[in-house]
Amino acid sequence: MSFTRPSFIDDIRAEAQSATAKQQSRNAWRSQVARNPDNDLFKIKPADQWLKETYAKPDVRQLLGTLWHEQELCILFADTNLGKSVLAVQIGYSLAKNEPIEPFGSRVGEALKVLYIDFELSPEQFKMRYADSRHGLHHFGENFIRAEFNPVGDNPLLYDKYDVYVRQKIEEALKATKAQVLIIDNITCVGNQTGNAAGALPLMKNLKALKAKYNLSVLVLAHTPKRNPYNPITVNDLQGSKMLINFADSAFAIGQSHTHPATRYIKQIKQRNTGNDYGAEHICLFRIRKQHSFLCLEFLGYDMEQAHLQKPGTALSPEIKQRIIELSAQGLSSRQVAEHLKIGTSTVKRVLARGREEQERQLIDS
Repeated sequence: MSFTRPSFIDDIRAEAQSATAKQQSRNAWRSQVARNPDNDLFKIKPADQWLKETYAKPDVRQLLGTLWHEQELCILFADTNLGKSVLAVQIGYSLAKNEPIEPFGSRVGEALKVLYIDFELSPEQFKMRYADSRHGLHHFGENFIRAEFNPVGDNPLLYDKYDVYVRQKIEEALKATKAQVLIIDNITCVGNQTGNAAGALPLMKNLKALKAKYNLSVLVLAHTPKRNPYNPITVNDLQGSKMLINFADSAFAIGQSHTHPATRYIKQIKQRNTGNDYGAEHICLFRIRKQHSFLCLEFLGYDMEQAHLQKPGTALSPEIKQRIIELSAQGLSSRQVAEHLKIGTSTVKRVLARGREEQERQLIDS
């Protein structure tokens, strides 16, 4: 009696052999990399040699005043809908055109090649921001290159570890574009787990490695969790702050004025190469507006952060009350409106209840 081996056994053997061959290939690659002294985990030199080598190099140039310098990994963080992406595109475009943003200035002196990797906007959303029925399409020029996330490429069959795969694809894009500036919008959208600090950490390590390898200037956008509107912005408002901020050379944030809700402000949070020029005592005020077909932040002046924080016991501004009614009319729950405006849920319910009472009173009077 003949015995026929079940086909699934051959499938298992083939899969095991394939896995073994893949592991052997990986080990061979690791062995080759390890023989290169440039890949050692530590670079060891006398302190005097470090100083001499660094002293001979030209000083790093400012990209966005003292907020961000050349060859720095910088984090820009803010709550949703405050203009992070608007500002990031504006920064990238200013570097691509060598046209500084007021009031920060730039000491680059030349147009730079910028790669903007957009995990946020669809092509239609991007068009709405940078096109106008009267003025047409905004012209960014050849130095500003935008890359968009392709969901089809996010296939587990294409990689073993997602963070390694992302780094590989970013590096390929850098080589293809010869970019000098890399902007990631934003880190909380990259990968399957980067909504938390643990997931974002591998990407930050990879970006730091790419920065050193290619002498890149890197700007990374990140979200903030719900924060207390009565308190100044600090490093603790960055999602996963303690872990992520350690990999950053510099950081700044966008806040919303509670005195004038349409006003935004920029505050310097961390710096290594300069003093704190835009701290709590000297924040930069902006408003979001469209100049022809280009959505951007327009500089308004300077102020103290304390003047724009929500004050306990003070009445809500008419603008905030109107915004509560508008958001509620759009279908948001009281809790969602409260989270969006950074106010208490009970406050939202009180404003809406008074609004309904006012409407009923007007109907009765009419």
